[in-house]
Amino acid sequence: MSNATDTVVIPQTTFVVVDQTELDRPYRVIIENDDVTPMDFVVMVLTGIFALGMQQAIDVMLIAHHHGEALVTILPFQEATDKVTRAHELARAYNYPLRFYLEVDKAN
Repeated sequence: MSNATDTVVIPQTTFVVVDQTELDRPYRVIIENDDVTPMDFVVMVLTGIFALGMQQAIDVMLIAHHHGEALVTILPFQEATDKVTRAHELARAYNYPLRFYLEVDKAN
């Protein structure tokens, strides 16, 4: 049983309402550069979670490093969200601020 002195911490969650049309569209997964996450860890995330080949992962990491961000891949919304969530969870487990975000792929 909880008493008045107990503290409950609820992680901040953002809910976005997305209709089926939005879910069907392809989404661009973008990686952002940071000055903390080691390059080899970034490459490991890109190969392990996003299934990029080693050279492609290195290229994406270097583009993000030099330009601030880079396109990782284009995926359906749910798959993109799942992979970004897994990448963020892995990075946080190692205390790295590695960050990805999604944007609608307007080319399709």
